[in-house]
Amino acid sequence: MADLSTTYLGLKLKNPIIASSSTLTDNVESIKNIAENGASAVVLRSIFEEEITIEAEHYIKEAVNSGYDESLFDYFDSRVKQHNVEQYLDLLLELRRHVKIPIIGSINAVTNHEWMYFAKKMEANGVDAIELNLFLLPSQLNTKCDETEKLYFDIVNKLTKEVQVPITIKISHYFSNLATIIKSLSETNIKGLVLFNKFFSPDFDIEEEKLISTYVLSNPQDLAMSLRWIAMMSDRVSCDLVASTGIHDGAGLIKQLLAGAKAVQIASTLYKNGPEQIGEMIRDLEEWMDRKGYKSINDFRGKLSYGKVKDHALLERVQFMKYFQSFK
Repeated sequence: MADLSTTYLGLKLKNPIIASSSTLTDNVESIKNIAENGASAVVLRSIFEEEITIEAEHYIKEAVNSGYDESLFDYFDSRVKQHNVEQYLDLLLELRRHVKIPIIGSINAVTNHEWMYFAKKMEANGVDAIELNLFLLPSQLNTKCDETEKLYFDIVNKLTKEVQVPITIKISHYFSNLATIIKSLSETNIKGLVLFNKFFSPDFDIEEEKLISTYVLSNPQDLAMSLRWIAMMSDRVSCDLVASTGIHDGAGLIKQLLAGAKAVQIASTLYKNGPEQIGEMIRDLEEWMDRKGYKSINDFRGKLSYGKVKDHALLERVQFMKYFQSFK
């Protein structure tokens, strides 16, 4: 039988399928189910500074309406944050009793001091690694590109000096020079990069004339963006690369491994097909490897990466030429 094991962030994984951060990874029973169906690691649902702030503002508003003194507002803010963090840490402790696969904490913060606060709490309570979900929407007209990009490095450098567990970063493709950013981040003290975030996408309800959320789950076609950049960068970086968004089946998993990914993160396919999809993807990988004669993932990982293919233009090309001819 083929050896499906891989490594990520120095962690030994029994296979390359990681359950990514989502509402499926915010409770013990769901995570146990995901683990029992074959996931090699799980990224807990992100602890969101923005979510905590909104909750605190709600309590403060209620306090104002109830006539509480303003001097208590800092207490409400602190108590809400502490409550959310305690819930997260309780989940970690419970998982340690029931789940044997690696547990990766996830942080989505806005202010610099909260990254450190959340990370230190997670480290103290036994996470195997920490994923920083980093994205600063480049929408401020008075902010230069290099100023925004510098914030990423400031956060990374600060955290990797203070936290001992492996740090990985989940980033977007919204950079003026993505290849340089990926390579430069890989040369900091982080151990991994996840390509790419799946974003909240706004839409318009034209009947109600209001903003709504849409395209919550990814589609298999969304694989293309991360596949290109995993292939372009996997043999040119100094840390592990993991693919995310658009991996829905065994074929998507195999493609990302051929591109050079150490592992993949999945969520949308679990919502659509249930955790049993993990087993299907594992079986597809095993059957493909047996058919091709591969004994381990290392036998073919990166076989179609930038450094291995002869025609780099196929990875670098962004304009269509003859490829639309088949649609005539």
